[in-house]
Amino acid sequence: MEDMATHEGIGLGLGATIRAWRERLSPSDLGLPSGRSRRAAGLRREELAERAGLSVDYVVRLEQGRSTAPSAQVVASLARALRLTTVEREHLYRMAGLVPPNDEPIPDHLPSGVHRVLNRLGDVAVAVFAADWQMIWWNPGWAALLGDPSAKAPEQRNFARERFPVGSGDDVRIASWPVLVRNGDASDLAIVSDLRRATGRFPRDVRLAELIRQLTAGNPTFARLWSSGTVAAHREDRKTVLHPEVGSVEVDCDVLTDGESDLKIVILTAVPGSSDEGRLRRTMTGDGSRAPSS
Repeated sequence: MEDMATHEGIGLGLGATIRAWRERLSPSDLGLPSGRSRRAAGLRREELAERAGLSVDYVVRLEQGRSTAPSAQVVASLARALRLTTVEREHLYRMAGLVPPNDEPIPDHLPSGVHRVLNRLGDVAVAVFAADWQMIWWNPGWAALLGDPSAKAPEQRNFARERFPVGSGDDVRIASWPVLVRNGDASDLAIVSDLRRATGRFPRDVRLAELIRQLTAGNPTFARLWSSGTVAAHREDRKTVLHPEVGSVEVDCDVLTDGESDLKIVILTAVPGSSDEGRLRRTMTGDGSRAPSS
């Protein structure tokens, strides 16, 4: 039956497929009454909407083809509510123009090719974070500018936990000294959006689920942004590092994302020829700190 149901949706549009999957569900299987007043054997739109956490109007628009680009979070909710198989879920994501989620855990491995490229960047500060903003690699330039992260326990190297501390005693800091952010609100939105995208990409990841749970329960700002569903993209940002030896260093922060594993490559550079570039170079004239092996 599952294989037959899987192929029923193939060849149909997104709305028609969702409707077919809705109508094949038995209300009794979900603990719902199946009295004679029902005109169809399957779920009602209202019941699907309630199970998926969506409005009835949105479900109607999806089925009628008036909404054709649902978000990954909406697709994930529909897949759970419709009790789709793995193959069906992947098909639903592709019909919505999305990459199907990965049932594997978030990768913490830096590909050798990316590692070689990063090692050739020269006098810049670079760090790599996993999809949940867990720091997994940094170069000597990063350690020289911001302090050596190896002095901190691995659980203290999560940038999302630094931006959204849980409780007054939670002192997670990636940098060893203060870093001033020009647009903190935009940065917060981008990080929440990153985590939202990660939950759709890696829905079975235990570490990510626990991070979201802790931040939602323990940080009101994160909980508000998370519940709002707001999506924001990373744009060039400017930060000021208050270095204990060379003074303030103003740097541009660029975030590059590897699409396959959702790794985030954070690059800090100063304006060429500026006094900030001179101070940045001075932080790197010492022995520096060794980056961890990948």
